[in-house]
Amino acid sequence: MTVTVDLDLCQNHGQCVYAAPEMFAFDEDEVLTYQPEPPESRLDEVRAAVAACPVRAIRLVGGP
Repeated sequence: MTVTVDLDLCQNHGQCVYAAPEMFAFDEDEVLTYQPEPPESRLDEVRAAVAACPVRAIRLVGGP
């Protein structure tokens, strides 16, 4: 599975960072960074981050 984030849509609310801090973070310029290919062990956290995004900027694509 692959994570995609529409950084133009993202408004830096940070809900993804709270839901999956190992997968999402803000850099020193307050730009969202993320792991595009999360390990299987982190998929539940990534799904929680997708659900928590108030502007629906995050997508989880592919996989079974």
